[in-house]
This record gives sequence, structure tokens and C-alpha cells, in this order.
Amino acid sequence: MKRASIDDMLKGKESRYALVIGVAKRAREIADDFKDQGIVIEDKPVLLAIEDFKNHKYNILEMDE
Repeated sequence: MKRASIDDMLKGKESRYALVIGVAKRAREIADDFKDQGIVIEDKPVLLAIEDFKNHKYNILEMDE
């Protein structure tokens, strides 16, 4: 698996903290969905969440100051 660049995922945004929180929340959603469906996966939910952000399926919304 190719490692995702944090700068590529942020795309001009400032907060790495927001990215970390977003990835963690998405990983929790993925894990809960697979658990509810009774699906066992080999990949870690965090890696799947990172791929979602890297492929721009999900995006970080930051409030304007």
C-alpha cells in the first residue's frame, strides 16, 4: 500500500489536528459498519479511512475565522 502524504490530504487546509480527528471518526464508522454486518476484514479501519481521505471521498471542513 502506498503511503498517503498528509499535505496531499490537507490540500491547502491548515489543521493537521482536524485531519487526525476526521480520520479517527471515519475509521470508527468503518469498524462499526463491518461489525454490524458481521464482516471480517484484513485491512485496519484506519488504513481504509486514510484511503477515503486520500481519494477525496471525505473532506475536512474547517470554520472560517
